[in-house]
Amino acid sequence: MKAIGEISAILRASAQRLKIRQSDLKTQAGISQRTLTNVLSGTADFKVSTLLSLADRLGLELALVPKAAATAVEAGPTAAPRIKSRVAAALERVEGTRTAAGARVDPGVRQAAGSVGTPALRKK
Repeated sequence: MKAIGEISAILRASAQRLKIRQSDLKTQAGISQRTLTNVLSGTADFKVSTLLSLADRLGLELALVPKAAATAVEAGPTAAPRIKSRVAAALERVEGTRTAAGARVDPGVRQAAGSVGTPALRKK
């Protein structure tokens, strides 16, 4: 569980990142300047409704998760894999079947010889 100081630090960082002035934040959240100062200082306890209101104005969401899942949530978003998955490679192949005009070509459909796309199979 996060301590009040850690929650306050997240709120402060979000406000700074969004360049929201404290006067605007308190007005939008419907709280007094004193309450906002106490919340952002991390030294005073505050109501859940105050936390929810501030989080909402800062584009944050309060989530309660099982402790076993908390480390994954704290880790944040994952990076794109360095190696292509089979699905990513297949999607690239499908995207590669587009014609120069942008029309989609079904690789399973035979076309007349000499046309754009997959040439027709010829009998010997």
